Amino acid sequence: MPNTTAPASAARTDRETDWRSPTSPHAHDVGLLLLRLVLGLTMAAHGSQKLFGWFGGGGIDGTGAFFTMSGYPAGKAMAVVAGLTEMGGGLGLAVGLLTPLAGAAVVGTMVNALAVTWGGGFFAPKGVEYELLLTAGAAALALTGPGRIAVDRFLPVLRSHRLAYGAAAVVLGLVTAAIILLLRN
Repeated sequence: MPNTTAPASAARTDRETDWRSPTSPHAHDVGLLLLRLVLGLTMAAHGSQKLFGWFGGGGIDGTGAFFTMSGYPAGKAMAVVAGLTEMGGGLGLAVGLLTPLAGAAVVGTMVNALAVTWGGGFFAPKGVEYELLLTAGAAALALTGPGRIAVDRFLPVLRSHRLAYGAAAVVLGLVTAAIILLLRN
């Protein structure tokens, strides 16, 4: 006769730890890791283009000239800020460190990239689909958290992700982006 006094949480724990189960959290964590790595390293590479001229980037001088041409004041300073934000936010997402803030950094930067590329249609080569996808992915990671395969798992405050952390971080990224856009001519 089955034990009917066992708590429902015991059955759920068995199902969650069984990798063959369709509700296994391992798939969720591995999927978030893949998304974090691809999105985060892509953003870090973009930041290195701006800061160091790697991967065919313009470096601070070339990126600064582009920012000036795009209507931002102090183009070189904006290039440094954008490069550091992309690199720091990207690396934070990749390793799952301070994930809500890392996601917010990418969201803020990509909202500005959307503003610069807006008006060229949706599809490449002049469209916004790439920037929109990176923005949405970063916001999604900020809202959902990094999963269990992340450095945040070892930080007491962020060990268990809260939607409020992610939502507040996304709002912070959007407000910061709006302030920067107000500076743009």
